[in-house]
Amino acid sequence: MSHHIVEVRDLKFQYPDQTLALGGVSFKIHHGESVAIVGANGAGKSTLLLHLNGYLTPSEGVVRIGDFQLTPATVQEVRRTVGMVFQDPDDQLFMSTVFDDVAFGPLNLGLTQEEVRARVEQAMETVGVSHLKGRPPHRLSTGQKRRVAIASVLSMSPDILVMDEPSSGLDPKARRQLISLLQTFKHTKIIATHDLDLVVDLCERTIVMHDGRISADGPTMEIFNNQELLARSCLEKPLRMQGCPVCQNSEA
Repeated sequence: MSHHIVEVRDLKFQYPDQTLALGGVSFKIHHGESVAIVGANGAGKSTLLLHLNGYLTPSEGVVRIGDFQLTPATVQEVRRTVGMVFQDPDDQLFMSTVFDDVAFGPLNLGLTQEEVRARVEQAMETVGVSHLKGRPPHRLSTGQKRRVAIASVLSMSPDILVMDEPSSGLDPKARRQLISLLQTFKHTKIIATHDLDLVVDLCERTIVMHDGRISADGPTMEIFNNQELLARSCLEKPLRMQGCPVCQNSEA
């Protein structure tokens, strides 16, 4: 596997209505990096993620995962390497029980029943949902669904974990549990999110997108301390970096 396990070169994508979603995106992500993709609504974050395992096909440009350029002939191999966790876990969970959802991917890899069970049990234990294995996913809380969705990806043993708005809809406790869980993963992580405080906790590198293009790519704290860049990209500093408005007002 190449050390540049994710490479995107001059990626362009246009929707059927001629809306330009990506206007020439290029970057490399090395093995083991945790990288945030941030930007305002409509910046192209989700569209970019959907190219990383072949859910969308580039209008122009190249997506390379490890030693494979993403093409119709290589998409299945790429999807074994890239695990995608969607923004809405209901888009990912469709079987009658949690166990069956987590087992769906390994079963489609042609593994033996013993191998599938071992992968499912390990993935559920990793995210803390073993006690839910017999439950129907539609009866779980949002936080529980999120964990099951992650388990369904981990059971495929991917090298790269791609997540779209992982903290969306979570209460504070579930959000903190998710961050703690993701901090333990050794996978390469690519996370698109509006939750900039989560980025501070998880990602040493941040890519800023604006109008379908990359406007900045660098160390997270340098990005978040660049007030001009954030304003130009319709972003604000993470809450923890903004200071206390009560204290500031009292000093006035």
